[in-house]
Amino acid sequence: MHRIAIFCIALVLLAAFPILNGCTVYDVAVEERTTGEWADDGKIALLIEKDFLADDLVKYMDFDAYCYRRHVYVVGEYESRDQVARAVRIAKSVKGVREVTTYLLPKREDDPGCGTVESVEIYRKLKQALVGDKEIWSTNIEIEIVQCNVVLLGIVGSAKEKAATEAHAKAVPGVRRVKSFLIVD
Repeated sequence: MHRIAIFCIALVLLAAFPILNGCTVYDVAVEERTTGEWADDGKIALLIEKDFLADDLVKYMDFDAYCYRRHVYVVGEYESRDQVARAVRIAKSVKGVREVTTYLLPKREDDPGCGTVESVEIYRKLKQALVGDKEIWSTNIEIEIVQCNVVLLGIVGSAKEKAATEAHAKAVPGVRRVKSFLIVD
């Protein structure tokens, strides 16, 4: 519920103040994409998330959409194959989407050793490692934790930066697997 409230507040702010559209001078300055690509991708991801929120089958809290150069990544957990098919259909229906890739796992009600506390701790440790590594632009990297699996998304400046990010993720205690969708620019 908290996530829905934040999303609604963000939509109101975006409508009232278009300049806030996720755009900060710092974000644009360190971004590997052009400002136009960055804005287009942000709009696509926002429209997909909005459609997820409005859909009765797709549970907004279970799916996140990311977009890099019009390639959409849908990450999360599902309850049924119909839910996955609908989420992909929604993502593909947004104007400008070139391709959709998913990282979706079947929802597990009881997962010993991997609950919210463990996921938050994995995220915290990984984010700390990335921020501490001066060779990595950590603001360009999105991290999702799905059942103690780390999903890396974003655009990085070099193969070295990608490899270092993946190594940091694999080194965090409690991480089961690392799936990297990092793009080298």
